Amino acid sequence: MRLLLAIVIPWLQFFTIGRPIAGTICLVLQITLIGWIPAAIWSVYALSQYKTDKKIERALGGRG
Repeated sequence: MRLLLAIVIPWLQFFTIGRPIAGTICLVLQITLIGWIPAAIWSVYALSQYKTDKKIERALGGRG
């Protein structure tokens, strides 16, 4: 669901992963029609990084 959100409404996806400043910057970028594609790519990349960070936290959480 977040992947679809990242492609359709990139700026909103940043708010769902807890990055409001990046979401605001993405919204400014997305206002222009040309900026929509880079905003969507950036949002999908940030989502993949978020998922990777969560997996690392889960893996390291069991060690301590």
